[in-house]
Amino acid sequence: MIATLIVAWIVFIILWKLLKATLKSAFIIAAIIILLNISFGITPQDIWLRIMHFTQTLSNIQSGK
Repeated sequence: MIATLIVAWIVFIILWKLLKATLKSAFIIAAIIILLNISFGITPQDIWLRIMHFTQTLSNIQSGK
């Protein structure tokens, strides 16, 4: 019984740290997107299109086109 509680506690701590890191990253990304939108008028769609274009470029470079 005690071993089960110890394992459950360890799993809980690992999941809590993972959730905390994920939420921290999400808030930072959201803040950056909001600042870009307010400061420069860059929308999330603009950022997404740039990311998609960048991945296509990388794919073309990798395939030698």
